[in-house]
Amino acid sequence: MNLQTGFYFEAFEDRRPPAPLPHNVVIESLWQFCATVALALGGWYIWWRWTQSLNFDALWFALPLVIAETCAYFGMILFVYNIWAVRDYPKRPAPATIGDCDPDAPEPERPVSVDIFIATYNEDEELVRLSIRDAMRIEYPHPIDMKVHVLDDGRRARMREVAEEEGANYISRDNNIGFKAGNLRNAMEQTAGDFILICDADTRPFPTILEKTLGFFRDPKVGFVQTPQWFYDLPEGETLTQKLGRRLGRPGRFIGRVVEGAIGELRIGEDPFVNDPGLFFDIIQRRRNRANAAFCCGAASLHRREAVMFVALRAYGQAIAHASEEKRSLFQRLRPRRQDPQAEALALWQAAQAQELMPYKFHVSEDIYTSIVLHQDRERGWKSVLSPEIQSKMLSPQDLLTWTIQRFKYAGGSLDILFHDNPLFRRGLTVRQRLMYLSTFWSYLGAVWNFIFLAAPIVYLFSGIAPVATYTTDFFVHALPFLIANELAIMLGTWGMSGYRGKVTYLASFPLSLQALWAVIRKRQIKFPVTPKERQEGNFLHLVWPQVAVMTLTFAGLVYAGIRLADGSADYSVGGLIANGFWGLNNILAMSIMVRAAFWKPGKEGESR
Repeated sequence: MNLQTGFYFEAFEDRRPPAPLPHNVVIESLWQFCATVALALGGWYIWWRWTQSLNFDALWFALPLVIAETCAYFGMILFVYNIWAVRDYPKRPAPATIGDCDPDAPEPERPVSVDIFIATYNEDEELVRLSIRDAMRIEYPHPIDMKVHVLDDGRRARMREVAEEEGANYISRDNNIGFKAGNLRNAMEQTAGDFILICDADTRPFPTILEKTLGFFRDPKVGFVQTPQWFYDLPEGETLTQKLGRRLGRPGRFIGRVVEGAIGELRIGEDPFVNDPGLFFDIIQRRRNRANAAFCCGAASLHRREAVMFVALRAYGQAIAHASEEKRSLFQRLRPRRQDPQAEALALWQAAQAQELMPYKFHVSEDIYTSIVLHQDRERGWKSVLSPEIQSKMLSPQDLLTWTIQRFKYAGGSLDILFHDNPLFRRGLTVRQRLMYLSTFWSYLGAVWNFIFLAAPIVYLFSGIAPVATYTTDFFVHALPFLIANELAIMLGTWGMSGYRGKVTYLASFPLSLQALWAVIRKRQIKFPVTPKERQEGNFLHLVWPQVAVMTLTFAGLVYAGIRLADGSADYSVGGLIANGFWGLNNILAMSIMVRAAFWKPGKEGESR
């Protein structure tokens, strides 16, 4: 394929995605054992913190910290439950006819039909052309009715030309109501495929995507299949073995192999934003299969049309049941005086016309909404599947501004569901599904206690006031075993992935989640800005001033404590300085990742390797 010159990602076209993490029974058993030990030690530590360690002379400091630790421990319980075990759905051969997927189909012998939606708004038309071409190259081992549709919410004449040149159908509308969700809904009204493959403007599906995913739909209860999203333009960096080998030769390579053999692969110079979604898809989402709780993430997902329409009808029914007084009055006016069931049904239908049938919720997180409604239906028993095989490639955020827009939408959308349409107390979800969704929502609330964890060592270093009664041996006897066991467990639970980078980025992104939480509490609308696909110019230091403030205050606190200790005017304990010193240094390291990302500029492919 001849690529349009000028795209930065041309240098990465030869990259191939990693294979799914192999299921290792031994590693999984070790993980479960260590996780159980860590939870037990954590429970012991939290009990000790509440019953024996509080500094009653400074409860204004001690209580917020112990509450934060308790909330974090609860989040740990949810995380352990989430990633406890791998239970992949069995692979089945690609269906030859629609009857293989729907035993009640009117024409069971006809070929399967698939609509491929490529949603776009203002992205470069030549970028979308690449996605169209790759969609057109999709192969299938049986006859199939496949159509590619460009869903252009930008109403661009040039985009229509590109779609027609590539043989795709062009769909647009005269408004942007509902943004992407509305765009998808509009396209559904004009198409009729049995299945819908959702792609963003930069989603480039592999030729095997339908062959590898349609087989799951042989189970008529499977509503959608989500495939992992893979950003093929991420800087790869180099492994510790490679870097030490280049600097020190054979001894360096030996040291690198020993270190990486013990704790897993370490890469230097890789993606500064930790965009790689491998941990999310191959660990977190994949292990939700066992609870039928993997949720849709939009791009690179395949949906059964019947299931999507079920979501619409379910929401439609709920809207009628909770109709406004005005619409109830409309029904009363239309309701016939005689109790004629047919006339009453007709009046109800007329009153219902004020409600729109919405296959996709008009929400920044319409994908997770779809998942929740499907999982609620006990009668039909819809299933969701996370297929671990990567079947498409897409572009990652190339600057901190783009990354911030994307992560703010994720956080704001999830928190908005939690506060204003909480599924945890709705009927239909199983206990296991509720726990999985709670794990997602709880992770975004974590910014509150993460802020406390960042502030605590600063308070101690400047004031000398401790949140615990004393930093004695008793403190370290309770804290260190838990911390060590937790780190070991997480290393085993995320074996094959870099769990540490994900953890520190989660800590460093606390301002985003706090902003999203504040916006949701104030009932501000979480907007739908399109994530830019090209790098924005300049540095973005203004976006990381909270992280810079944490680093500055922590470093200043360390210097201040050192000066006071040297002149004998301080009342610090040795244990307190050790605990808060290492704690503060860890916080500085975590914040520095985000600060470096503000200045990062992508280099040449050869340099990134």
